[in-house]
Amino acid sequence: MDVPGLERCYNRGMGQPTKPTKQELIAAVGKTVPDIIAPNLRVVFCGINPSVYSAVVGHHFARPGNRFWPTLYKAGFTPRLLKPSEDQELLTYGYGITNLVDRATVAAAELTADELARGGEQLRHKVEQYRPKVLAVLGISAYRLAVNQPHAVLGQQPDTIGTTRLYILPNPSGLNAHYTPADLAQVYGEFRQLVAQV
Repeated sequence: MDVPGLERCYNRGMGQPTKPTKQELIAAVGKTVPDIIAPNLRVVFCGINPSVYSAVVGHHFARPGNRFWPTLYKAGFTPRLLKPSEDQELLTYGYGITNLVDRATVAAAELTADELARGGEQLRHKVEQYRPKVLAVLGISAYRLAVNQPHAVLGQQPDTIGTTRLYILPNPSGLNAHYTPADLAQVYGEFRQLVAQV
């Protein structure tokens, strides 16, 4: 199995760069990465699903080239640039992370429409349980399939889950060529300003 762009990762809990083996990546297919969640957070960021890279290291948005952590920092969500191995620190700022689908894949395109729809239902139950002020789904195509809203657009959604407001933000994956790092920082920064008013 060849995983393009695989360069370095952080060893579980140690923060030390290591290079996972192909065997580790193959073994990570279908594994999960635990949610970072607690009741009543300001924002829960919802990815599509974990990469095998993230499943190997046990941290969200860990694959090199993913722009989630730099974007959060540049948008003002965190006071410094966090490493993926520091993902639990988000809770101290009132933020969490979950995914539409729990199973790790090499690419999100491997997920089926049925998996995304089931994931949308599971996400709804999770939001009802933890009641964040805002749920920010990172990726419009996956959101459209997960909640059967084929015409949804980026930004605040007209629907809520209980009192939780829903937003769609651009996917921070390095594969999302529609948004430069500066564009992502601007969009996420505008979102942060809206969240401050909630």
